[in-house]
Amino acid sequence: MSSTTTYKVSGMSCGHCEGAVTAEVKALPGVTDVTAVASTGLVTVTAEAPLDDETVRSAVDEAGYELVGRA
Repeated sequence: MSSTTTYKVSGMSCGHCEGAVTAEVKALPGVTDVTAVASTGLVTVTAEAPLDDETVRSAVDEAGYELVGRA
């Protein structure tokens, strides 16, 4: 059963930002879809099972942005 969670990410301002966050989060095991929207700062993640917030935070940090929390 898949799980979808939306996170608030600060620092995204353009399509390149969206791509960087999407690439890092999509590389996490079990992630099936990622939608990042710079204008709202929202990143919606669909995975095969619920993800640990700290795992997602690490991926967002790796992309150079900050996960503020769940939206």
